[in-house]
Amino acid sequence: MRLNELSDNAKAKSARKRVGRGIGSGTGKTSGRGHKGQNSRSGGGVAAGFEGGQMPLYRRLPKRGFNNPFRKNFAIINTGALQKAVDKGTIDPKQAVTGKLLLDAGLVKRSRDGVRLLAKGEISAKLEIKVAAASKAAIAQVEKAGGSVTLPDPKPKPEGKGKARHRKMKERQAQAGEKDKGNDGA
Repeated sequence: MRLNELSDNAKAKSARKRVGRGIGSGTGKTSGRGHKGQNSRSGGGVAAGFEGGQMPLYRRLPKRGFNNPFRKNFAIINTGALQKAVDKGTIDPKQAVTGKLLLDAGLVKRSRDGVRLLAKGEISAKLEIKVAAASKAAIAQVEKAGGSVTLPDPKPKPEGKGKARHRKMKERQAQAGEKDKGNDGA
């Protein structure tokens, strides 16, 4: 077989409908749009979802769910998959297991917010694992096997709008405490 002999299966691709090509074609003259009216004009037609003034379906149905804008999108790896990779020789047990190493080994596809370790399967290899997140069960499994799981330090939570009054209250109490100490000495 040669490259120039490659072809698609018969009728796998159908040619696009060519309109306005004479009376013999069946789609000549008005090109299948009929005479006059909104849909015969270019740019005509109603907006998608418009139901002629009737309350549209997407507004009749109740709102459901919630999309968290702060959601973390982790690539997931199980302890069982790590053990299989060690057994195959894909991962060196002496080397620290990081997100980059797992990506290079092809154990995770892509890690937007890092890798999360889960406890599905058994692990017996002593591994030093450095990931963005891990379940408590996974950490316990790895430590039971003699390994360690290192997670990044959590970011300190900023004092927001609601917590500002608590902060001010603490400051006032501290100031009042200092005044009391000053009065006791006199």
